[in-house]
Amino acid sequence: MAEVKLGSNESFESLLRRFGKQVQHERVLAEVRRRRFYQKPSDERKKKEAVKKRKSSR
Repeated sequence: MAEVKLGSNESFESLLRRFGKQVQHERVLAEVRRRRFYQKPSDERKKKEAVKKRKSSR
């Protein structure tokens, strides 16, 4: 979980900016989007294989 602590003489805006960067760095939103709907393990495997084929065919 992303966590930032308020520094001395730090504005709320800069704290919020740091928090946003931390969330992006930890890929929190990507994980939330990925887990939004349940995906069967077989479907996940098929999706990974399709991505592999696309990358290798370039």
